[in-house]
Amino acid sequence: MATQDKPSSTEEEYFAREEIEKKRKLALQQSQSMAAQAREDLKKLHHMKCPKCGMDLQTLTRGDVDIDTCFNCHGIFLDAGELERLMKQSGTENDGKWMGAVLNLFKGK
Repeated sequence: MATQDKPSSTEEEYFAREEIEKKRKLALQQSQSMAAQAREDLKKLHHMKCPKCGMDLQTLTRGDVDIDTCFNCHGIFLDAGELERLMKQSGTENDGKWMGAVLNLFKGK
């Protein structure tokens, strides 16, 4: 008759560590998945909403620049680089100086 040997304590420890590592990795994956879902849900709540009053933003096009505008509080919101593109589009001397002054307000020192 064949007898089965009882696993050694080091073998049991090895498999216990492997099982714990698998559970840790699964928990990490679930955490990352939940964080990604939370970011998507937050984006859905705030995308194209006015940061000042919370109403929907409307997109107006001026040349090749899309300007997000709130008709409730009359806020105007520009994405990165759009102010510079608007400045390039303004052809007159006075508009260029005014747009340059506005642009300097937002430049980092």
